[in-house]
Amino acid sequence: MTIGALTWVEFAAGMALLFVGGELLVRGAVSLARRFGVSPMLIGATVVAFGTSAPELVVSLQAATRGVVDIAIGNVLGSNLANMLLILGVTITIAPIMVDRAAVRRDALTLGVATVLVVGLAYAGLVPRFAGILMLAALIGHVIYGYWSERRRACAAAEAALHIREADEAEGTPQPMGMASVYLLFGIVGVVAGAHFLVESGTTIARAAGISEAVIGLTIVALGTSLPELATSVVAAIRRHGDVALGNVLGSSLFNILGIFGVVAIVKPIEIPAEIANFDVWVLLGVTALILLPVLAGWRLGRLAGALLLALYTAYILLHYL
Repeated sequence: MTIGALTWVEFAAGMALLFVGGELLVRGAVSLARRFGVSPMLIGATVVAFGTSAPELVVSLQAATRGVVDIAIGNVLGSNLANMLLILGVTITIAPIMVDRAAVRRDALTLGVATVLVVGLAYAGLVPRFAGILMLAALIGHVIYGYWSERRRACAAAEAALHIREADEAEGTPQPMGMASVYLLFGIVGVVAGAHFLVESGTTIARAAGISEAVIGLTIVALGTSLPELATSVVAAIRRHGDVALGNVLGSSLFNILGIFGVVAIVKPIEIPAEIANFDVWVLLGVTALILLPVLAGWRLGRLAGALLLALYTAYILLHYL
């Protein structure tokens, strides 16, 4: 079965729409949140991380409802691998980071626990609806507790400062309410349309090329949906705000696991494909441990570490295709 030119056009259009739509959505949402008096601290802790993960959410929901569950699951796990290996690797290659443990400790610990939970669910072979509800509730509780603690505890000042910088980086030039609303509207339309094109064309390409839908979700689709995080983190790195990029990676990865897995499981209980359960979740667990250990220890993440992360991501992709 050959792959028609129209399929490739749809695939490219899906990638582009996800990137542009994700950027507009985040900028519009952050500007509107400021106009409505939401604190920059809360914006950074929620709107930025969740907004950059909107493409993953929409793609996974569309894939699950269309019965292409392998793409939905692969997209979530692959996006986290892209966050921690590709995006963080590029970021610290541009600008090394001296990790502030106090600023990222809570997100890092929660991400580690959530990743272990996903490995356990993958071993069981199923993410039931009640597990999805618990995962979503855990994410909401994490955000509420974080906001409460940042407002009331002096020791959380580093976290608050990081989230404020995240909000500033994501918004760019402040927009008036009308323009921010236009950004948000076009961002949502772009993300939804891009997700549709990417899921449809990605499924067609996988079947025509004899590649499993899980692999397409873990690699190409995950890379496409991670473009907003990549753009945000690269800009932050160029401005020498590497801590903001690290915060984006951790927050987005946490939202992917608890938020997207949770929502998709609530909509439709997820059966974990054997190939993902036997290999990819363990890769994710190992990569998460590799990232969280130096983060929690407060080490400096330099260019050599960035090159190592990029090499590991390249090896992971090649292993799946070769």
